[in-house]
Amino acid sequence: MPGAPAASVRRSPSFLWLWGGQTVSVFGEQFTGLAVPVLAVTLLHAVAWQMGVLGAASTAAFLIVGLPAGAWVDRWMKRRVLILADVVRAVALALVPILWFAGVLQIWHLIVIVAIVGVASVFFDVSYQSYIPLLVQPTQVGSANSTLEATAQVARIGGPGLAGALLTVVSAPVLLIADAISYLVSVLSLLRVRDHEVPADPTLRQPLHREIADGVRFVWGQPLIRSISATTATSNFFSTLAQTIYPLYALRELGIGSLGFGITLSAGAVGGLLGAVATPRLARWIGEGRVIVVSAIAYGLVFILVPVASLLHGPAAVVVLSAGEFVTGFMVLVYNITQVTMRQRLCPPRLLGRMNASIRCFVWGVMPIAALISGAIAGGIGLVPTLWIAFAGGLGAAVFVLFSPLTGMRVLPTELDAQAQVTPEPESGAPGEPTPEGPGPSDPAPSAD
Repeated sequence: MPGAPAASVRRSPSFLWLWGGQTVSVFGEQFTGLAVPVLAVTLLHAVAWQMGVLGAASTAAFLIVGLPAGAWVDRWMKRRVLILADVVRAVALALVPILWFAGVLQIWHLIVIVAIVGVASVFFDVSYQSYIPLLVQPTQVGSANSTLEATAQVARIGGPGLAGALLTVVSAPVLLIADAISYLVSVLSLLRVRDHEVPADPTLRQPLHREIADGVRFVWGQPLIRSISATTATSNFFSTLAQTIYPLYALRELGIGSLGFGITLSAGAVGGLLGAVATPRLARWIGEGRVIVVSAIAYGLVFILVPVASLLHGPAAVVVLSAGEFVTGFMVLVYNITQVTMRQRLCPPRLLGRMNASIRCFVWGVMPIAALISGAIAGGIGLVPTLWIAFAGGLGAAVFVLFSPLTGMRVLPTELDAQAQVTPEPESGAPGEPTPEGPGPSDPAPSAD
């Protein structure tokens, strides 16, 4: 992929602080990712519809405040937004063990706290993706994304497995303390970061609805981004359909226990790590546009292993689920790194926050809807049939990038091409012109961007 080698990015002290803080924070998030569903299923005895509400609460903020968050982030200093979001998340998660030890924790408490964390995450994620191009050189954006994702996957490898092991000796609420602490570590790291961001000129401000419309218009008017957003949103919808009931499926239907559950998540992280490392080479070998298409199709195909695991139990089920998670993690990271880098290279700096927020609102906004539908469907027809529906829909999600200019692109548009694509004439931004041949769970979920 275009850009300086990762080593050059690592010479920046500010990038190193950001990198270190986020590595610790992502590791802490693995405890929450396992502890919250285990807490809901085993200690609070949540049923399918309650798991649906819990899943919806975690992502509803992207649908509710996603668009205005982008406009606000473009007005504010992004590092300050990152710090404030981490503080809010740390305080909110610390409430769970406090309520638990007080003997008053109920499922609705968990839903409200998860929703608060979700709102803070909206502002953090929009600022985070918009901050990278401001912190490093333009040619280093791809390298910075690969470095951050690779180390995040390292954290995700050990986190779920360790969390699953710890859950055999400590209660789930205790693990949330670790994530709260990790957010505070991120705050301390961000306080050491130095950047050259200039406050937005207040005289250039427009009414909020117009600024939001600018971001939506850019996303809709950019054919490559539009195709990617459609695939990502569809994939996220059906992935969430499965992920919402996955803890019930793994813990009750298959009976693999919290340790086995954590092992499957760690396998996905191992695949993600290898995917992050392999992305630059795959992009050069297959082509930047084509690798997005290939990874989207492969992700949809491999999901079949999740419902197939219902034919097995115990260690055999863990092996099959882990294999599926491994390949899924690999393909998701290849897809995410390539398409996020493309978005950052295509978008004018003044629209970065609104562009990322518009996409997040669309591709993550479907997730709370899918979570609610998942709980209803699983309660009506069962867990396994719901997973088969998720497989069919997830595979179909790739159609938007398959029948797009991405299939013929070895090289995606550069930053200079992006400047031409913001002109008002619709034909001047045609995605194929700048290229030699002419793209989850922020993105197929999980971990969709």
